[in-house]
Amino acid sequence: MALNKRWIIPPLLTPEADSALEKFPPLLRQILFNRGFSADAEARAFLNGKADFNTAPFQMTGMRAAIDRIQFALKHNQPIAIYGDYDVDGVTATALLVQALQVLGANVREYIPNRFEEGYGLNNNALDELQASGIKLVITVDCGIRSPNEAEHAKQIGLDLIISDHHHPAEGALPPALAVINPKQHGDLYPDKDLAGVGIAYKIAEALFSELSQKYSLDFLLDLVALGTVADLAPLVGENRILVRRGLRQMKQTSRQGLFSLAGVAELPLAKVNAMDIGFKLGPRLNAAGRLKEALAAFELLTTKDVFRAGQLAQQLDLQNRERQQITREMQAKAEELAVDANAENFLLFAADATFNTGVVGLAASRLTEKYYLPSVVAAQGAEETRGSCRSIPEFHITDALDQCADLLVRHGGHAAAAGFTVANENLNAFVERLKNIAKEKLSGQDLTPTLMADAEVSLTDMRPELIKILSYLEPTGYGNRDAVFIARNVKVKNSRTVGADGKHLKMSVEDESRYLHDCIGFKLGEWAKQMPARVDLLFTYETNEFNGRVSYQLNLKDLKIS
Repeated sequence: MALNKRWIIPPLLTPEADSALEKFPPLLRQILFNRGFSADAEARAFLNGKADFNTAPFQMTGMRAAIDRIQFALKHNQPIAIYGDYDVDGVTATALLVQALQVLGANVREYIPNRFEEGYGLNNNALDELQASGIKLVITVDCGIRSPNEAEHAKQIGLDLIISDHHHPAEGALPPALAVINPKQHGDLYPDKDLAGVGIAYKIAEALFSELSQKYSLDFLLDLVALGTVADLAPLVGENRILVRRGLRQMKQTSRQGLFSLAGVAELPLAKVNAMDIGFKLGPRLNAAGRLKEALAAFELLTTKDVFRAGQLAQQLDLQNRERQQITREMQAKAEELAVDANAENFLLFAADATFNTGVVGLAASRLTEKYYLPSVVAAQGAEETRGSCRSIPEFHITDALDQCADLLVRHGGHAAAAGFTVANENLNAFVERLKNIAKEKLSGQDLTPTLMADAEVSLTDMRPELIKILSYLEPTGYGNRDAVFIARNVKVKNSRTVGADGKHLKMSVEDESRYLHDCIGFKLGEWAKQMPARVDLLFTYETNEFNGRVSYQLNLKDLKIS
């Protein structure tokens, strides 16, 4: 059975907020209040996807110096390289800046390192190759903030370097680049600190184009912003939400041939694409290239104008994604064997093995964290170094923990919930021991019960098709701006059964007080069918279900409890 979860319902909205939001439907008022909106104007700005803060790109530290250098390169036809990461955020950011600069007639090329041969981020060999090929200016996207030695090397070989990144800078000095653009750097005045790498790349393009006398529309780049932002799990609040909303609109009318082809193999109608489709259908296929081989196929897919080539690449990524799924399942099972000590109290799960694929270790770590609600590390052990990926829980900031192990690591970086590292094998045991001790010190004595947030306790009679339109105003929903979640108590079960491979999922019907039947789907909740009680409490989202051209409405179950 899955972990027992704690359900949390926020307090009822205050009488003052209820009055201020009186023009909205009652249930939407509570949902807005839960998200911090208690006044009419700010609620409307949120629902309409309008910024209530200054998004001018030149507020970012380093932007002025970066744009001046890019304009110099344009004027003198200097070769430019956009140096990206191999995940969807890095690939879309690379494609975005390459295409933006091509519009301006730049001599520009992409460089995306090979995960298996070069690893994450800047490396000196790549910088040497770029310099030898005549490149004068390198602009990083989604990487570089923790590469001080590589930035110094670029300076020594005569390469101008602009670093744009959204990862947390290390304590102390920034890399010695010509310009560093990262809203998270100390003293930066940009109000939104949560932009993805592709979002920062877009702000660079926005700043550059704002300097030109001609008026260009950057809308053609917004589909890339939506893809990278959602796939990187950047929170869908603030400017991210606005950019993704505009990007989804652009995707529905895109002329990007690769998107058509990718949507085709994913059996996704682009006219109805939403953030969840990016997260579960488009993003994993784009990521598959960099996880199993190299990310250049994903870059080419997003930039090619050749219909036949786009079709070939989409098929290739689809096949690689299926292979990636199988590898992930096998790796998770082995990592679980290595990491979980049944005879001890676990505070951090760690599994390293020579057979593990470095491109999939993060996914295996995610599965472990999801199953056990503990920080998890899965690593691929090489001949001299071990490369790992970490996933964590809200109670444990994984990058802060890695910072405390910095003297043992070759390199590391990431966010509160996800990070990566490289460690020399002679330091591996000491690193694992220290990291586990840090986790034990931080988490010992804490109640590590996963929590699920709901917006309101409702009667199922409130769940009717007209509610769908009201809920659609919350979109795009996803990480940081979750779907509206409801709790219904003492619900009568009419029938239940398992569906899907190995009976992992639950399909059931429940009846409300007016004897109206509601279809339900519960992913990974199939075990409930073996012991389904007559009445249950449900925690769920309300959604449309389209199948074979037929539209119906269902409860998407996130958890169940015996009433």
